[in-house]
Amino acid sequence: MSDTIFTKIINKEIPAEILYEDELALAFNDINPQAPIHFLVIPKKTIITINDIESEDKALVGHLYWVAAQIARDKGFADDGYRAVMNCNENGGQTVYHIHLHVLAGKPLGWPPYQDRLKTV
Repeated sequence: MSDTIFTKIINKEIPAEILYEDELALAFNDINPQAPIHFLVIPKKTIITINDIESEDKALVGHLYWVAAQIARDKGFADDGYRAVMNCNENGGQTVYHIHLHVLAGKPLGWPPYQDRLKTV
């Protein structure tokens, strides 16, 4: 599989607004935000889809959620609430095939997720 845009961001080949980085993960603002706050948390290890998570990746995936919570606390929206979600494959809405956690906040988020779009129709 060829490099994704996320691999290029990890390798600093293309710029991103980086919010957090350590040896396991990278968090950066989404270039097409769907909420006032929308960032992605990705593992530096390439894992194509949720279906490709192996037993040895369990701690890494948990770390992604820990990073999301740390950023939420640091940026002051943890207590207001936020959504953290991963999409899987085409019908699940995945467009980049390197797992990534979307973190959305800064407005009330409806459920199911498409509810907000139905209100504007």
